[in-house]
Amino acid sequence: MSNAQPADANTDSDDILPVRPASPQQWQEHLSDLRSAAAEQDDLSGFLEADSPERTLLLTAMSLSPYLREIALTHPECVLPTFDGNPESLLDELVERAKGAWRDDAAEVDLMRSLRRLKRQFAFSLALFDLGRRLDTRTITAWLSAFARACVSSTVNHLLLTAHNAGKVLLKDLDDPSRGSGLAVIGMGKLGSSELNYSSDIDLVVIYDPQAAIVVDRDEATDVLSRMVRRLIHIMQERTADGYVFRTDLRLRPDPGSTPLALPYDAALNYYEGRGQNWERAAYIKADVAAGDLQTGSTFCRELTPFIFRKYLDYVAIADIHSIKRQIHAHKGFGEISVYGHNVKLGRGGIREIEFFVQTQQLIAGGRMPALRTKPTEKTLGALAEAGWINATTQRSLRNAYWFLRDIEHRIQMRRDEQTHVLPDNEEELGEIAQLMGFETTERFARRLTATLKLVEKHYARLFEHEKGLSAGSGNLVFTGDEDDPDTIETLSKMGFERPSDMSRVIRTWHYGRYRATQTAAARKRLTELMPQLLQIFADTGRADETLLKFDAFLSGLPAGIQLFSLLGNNSGLMSLLVSIMGSAPKLANIISRRPHVFDGMLDPTLLSELPTRARLSERLEAFLEGDLAHEEVLDRLRIFASEQKFLIGVRLLTGAIDGARAARAFSHLADLSIQAAMSAVRSEMEAAHGGIAGGQAAIVGLGKLGSLEMTAESDVDMILLYAHDPDCMESDGAKPIDPVRYYARFTQRLVSALSAPTAEGVLYEVDLRLRPSGNKGPVATSIKSFRKYQQEEAWTWEHMALTRARIVAGDETLADEARGFFAEILSRKRDIEKTASDVEEMRQRIEKEKPAASIWDLKLIPGGLIDIEFIAQFLRLHASRLDQTQDGPGTQTKAVLEALAPSMIGGDAGARLIEALGLYTQISQIVRLCLEGAFDPETSPQAFKELMLRGVDFPDIGTLEAELKDVSADVRHIFIQIVHERQLL
Repeated sequence: MSNAQPADANTDSDDILPVRPASPQQWQEHLSDLRSAAAEQDDLSGFLEADSPERTLLLTAMSLSPYLREIALTHPECVLPTFDGNPESLLDELVERAKGAWRDDAAEVDLMRSLRRLKRQFAFSLALFDLGRRLDTRTITAWLSAFARACVSSTVNHLLLTAHNAGKVLLKDLDDPSRGSGLAVIGMGKLGSSELNYSSDIDLVVIYDPQAAIVVDRDEATDVLSRMVRRLIHIMQERTADGYVFRTDLRLRPDPGSTPLALPYDAALNYYEGRGQNWERAAYIKADVAAGDLQTGSTFCRELTPFIFRKYLDYVAIADIHSIKRQIHAHKGFGEISVYGHNVKLGRGGIREIEFFVQTQQLIAGGRMPALRTKPTEKTLGALAEAGWINATTQRSLRNAYWFLRDIEHRIQMRRDEQTHVLPDNEEELGEIAQLMGFETTERFARRLTATLKLVEKHYARLFEHEKGLSAGSGNLVFTGDEDDPDTIETLSKMGFERPSDMSRVIRTWHYGRYRATQTAAARKRLTELMPQLLQIFADTGRADETLLKFDAFLSGLPAGIQLFSLLGNNSGLMSLLVSIMGSAPKLANIISRRPHVFDGMLDPTLLSELPTRARLSERLEAFLEGDLAHEEVLDRLRIFASEQKFLIGVRLLTGAIDGARAARAFSHLADLSIQAAMSAVRSEMEAAHGGIAGGQAAIVGLGKLGSLEMTAESDVDMILLYAHDPDCMESDGAKPIDPVRYYARFTQRLVSALSAPTAEGVLYEVDLRLRPSGNKGPVATSIKSFRKYQQEEAWTWEHMALTRARIVAGDETLADEARGFFAEILSRKRDIEKTASDVEEMRQRIEKEKPAASIWDLKLIPGGLIDIEFIAQFLRLHASRLDQTQDGPGTQTKAVLEALAPSMIGGDAGARLIEALGLYTQISQIVRLCLEGAFDPETSPQAFKELMLRGVDFPDIGTLEAELKDVSADVRHIFIQIVHERQLL
């Protein structure tokens, strides 16, 4: 059976105790009754006469379960198959017989009888396998689910064939009625995740695809198929002399009070996309096609993925789910944890809390992490641990708690086949549950259960820390009315606020809905819940008043508040980070104000431990762009992804998880991947409009900081588009053919627009094409043949210097290889060192004259700054051929070029000083570009930013750092003069 899973070797032994045998006094009467019932069955009579563990198990089950006792006495034929052979063989046979029952029973009454008899044998045998621990609980739930699917599938096939024979529908395959029918049964909840319990009802949603066109009168499709579903319910749950198959519930379908039992495919999708609720998102996490047209059902579940797993993190949904749990408690009257009369599913610390624990985190991160889109609870706990959302101890303890509680649930239900999860409220019956669980005493069972419930409740409560009261142990905090609350003023003063009355007045304006972020009642409620923690974080900065006022300014710029407030309410660490960003990084704070969703990625628990490598960024982008997206949606999603990832790279830099050099590489990799995705989208658009060019190839050459992998958070992209095609091709082969030159010019223009045109999600990157041949006067796209000729015959020294940082970032690999080959060829040619040095020196002098540095903090332009270091590296690269060791080249990064060439060309000490200076400049520049809107000024920049920058470069104060910059820049300028002006190469 495909859904069954092997026992987990890591499951605690306490979880898998077999039933504690009943004493002979308890089962003597049952043995006598069973002997009478089996009088005509010689084999069974013989089984009952022999004293064996199997007989003891059977009689114990009869003693403790009236339901199993009734089956054994009224249908003794169920007994021997249970103990004859391999459990899996028997269960598999029963599942297959249920699946094929529609073939043998043309009449509905016969099908009902067959399914019920199979269910009776299945339920009886499975219970004995469970009590004897021949199968573990997870395998039991998988078999139950497989049997339920088989019964529903058989019933659907029967109903379709009956309707076909009646002339209501026209099937495509009478041997497999469901195939191609368009009628799909979606299993929800535990059926969808293969986790059914003994007395589960099965939750179904039935949809049909009108395009399948099986209903003869299309206008009656909904009525015909809904009547079919009504018969399905009747066949499954109607109680007859043979019992029932499964209680069946269709109330999880969209708007069940007013919609038919069978919904058209598009109507169901439109409902969820337009009006679907958060509880429905949680419900569909486990949804899976159970029967009917499997292809239609699978496609439907797949198309619901964007509804279930959103691209943005949604903490309002988490609050909604917790609200559902509170409503359950209020409705059912659940109070504290207990044993007698406790509901092991819905009560505190119960199964539902474990399920909510995993589902809430799936809703948070499943949109960004496809690995979390799992259905079974145990598997999801493993995925959460693998992704770093929970630790291994939490995973293990919740897994064991889940199966322990499911075990109890099974034993509650197998006693009388009742759909209940409530433990007995009297000593005798609770003792029987303990005995079914294998415990020696009721007290031991109660202790274990209590400990398990408390453990689950503790883990569950951590998801909802924002439910704390307003006082939160810090005194009164009341911000209602027009006047100050005296106790609140005293509390604020004790916390460290210097002007508590003024701060109280500011906070009261938030509650008046003065800002867009606090205009809704729900947003104000969330903010109120945040206040104790938020004020304490303000106080912990040591500048409580200043920080609160910065938060007020931040709040004033938010377009809406509920999402961010809900997110912060569940993550106190993020609240501290946000406050830190507001104090030290005004530019980042403005980004959050305009686009709060960039903060979503902070919820990833692996953020600070996981390096933003190219592979990891690529994996995340692929998940973000999955699905069949329109061109405009691809571009919007690219903007969303890039803005968020720039923010997250920046946060890693601010927290010290990465340094400036690694941040530069990450920003550059992000740009590479964004350009690649945009280029792919543009290629599809061009081919749709104009077709393709025979032998057509295109590649993007990254130059400047993109090419050298040294981008900052605000860098634009310098690039050139190169192309090639069959020489005989005169025009494209589409509906609107154009010649290759116009084709690739238009391709480039569309690519620039895809990257730089403002949309509702902003601009992806500003694009600079001025480094192409002939600059702004030249064509926007260049054939590789023309580019080679230009570089060989016409390019200026500065253009060859730019070529030292040329790197292929996207496009066709064959063309890319050709381009790399002639880049290396041009850079390795012998040159006149006097001319190159003269040109470099002239360029540097012109920059100093036209763009003089404003202060020592203008690290790019100061004499001895970044430009000097870059020019030295480029100068060395152009003359590296004299070393006869540059076949592969030293790469395009400035540091890599210096490491490869400086020791041999200018000496190890000079090279080390340049690399040291480059590291210091890079670290400061990355932090400044990330945090500040303009240049750094020690007099006006926020104190928190200065402290942040000093931590990043490990200097005690601004004065010491400034003195170091003067020394470093003087050394760099001295080396520049020696190399370029004095030509002192080794």
